[in-house]
Amino acid sequence: MSDIAAKLSGTRSSSAPIVELSPPDIARRRLANWGAIQADNVRITRRETFECSFQARRHLLIAYERAERDDGETLIEGLPKSTLREFNCKLSFVPAGHRFYGWQTPRVLTRVSYFYIDLQNPLFDRSSGIASPTISPRLFFFDQAVWDTALKLKAEVGNSDPMSREYAEALSLVLMQELLRLERTNSASARPLRGGLPVWRQKHVAEFIEEHLAEEISLAALAELADLSLFHFARAFTQSFGVPPHRYHMTRRMDRARSLLQRPALSVTQIGIQIGFRETSSFTRAFRRFTGLTPTEYRRHREA
Repeated sequence: MSDIAAKLSGTRSSSAPIVELSPPDIARRRLANWGAIQADNVRITRRETFECSFQARRHLLIAYERAERDDGETLIEGLPKSTLREFNCKLSFVPAGHRFYGWQTPRVLTRVSYFYIDLQNPLFDRSSGIASPTISPRLFFFDQAVWDTALKLKAEVGNSDPMSREYAEALSLVLMQELLRLERTNSASARPLRGGLPVWRQKHVAEFIEEHLAEEISLAALAELADLSLFHFARAFTQSFGVPPHRYHMTRRMDRARSLLQRPALSVTQIGIQIGFRETSSFTRAFRRFTGLTPTEYRRHREA
């Protein structure tokens, strides 16, 4: 049994009402309860190893605003564990009844929001079009619509305006519809493609690219990793991921750049270097091709 599996099996069998942190005094938490959805804004206050665990009869959406670790593992029941070191601006979804467990030694002081979704609430009755849907577990993904709605909900925590609850309930419905849309989209794209990479090889290749984002990765190196010829690997990768390997690699670089641009302390030049661009002008051109904005414009837009 792996270390994380051993820890998971030792967690409490009873349902925890919110994500349990250990040690509990490692974080400052602010909670808001709007009935259908409860928000839990968490700021880790010390750079020491901590654990988190959750299992309940309600869904859990996790929005990691700032999350980097020197070591650690994360597991959602039904998915392979992940040792991803940097997951700024990432989302995870834990369906009702599934176990969530993780431990980490943080590289930075983590900022994360947990959203607990109670589908038994009258807000999610049949007239809303949301009737106990099945949503698959997802670990460290990104969807702009889900992310933006989650941040809007986070901003309502502590809001004393009498209209805040009504606004939060409206956002709750939007969030669930966006999660359902994402599930439908993923179900359609998950239909088997002849010649695609097996799921375990997809994960292996994707993790390798993630760990070497700032490096030039040759097609030959990836093909060798997957134990396929260049031709068969390129075709299988494109069928599995929807884009060729070099395009996927560049997309992940730009995703990392968007995450880093939310740190005011880092200059555009420093960010470009971190993701493998020696010249700021090259980084600026590549970023504009992917986003339509220069890095400086993107940062200004996010801060507005």
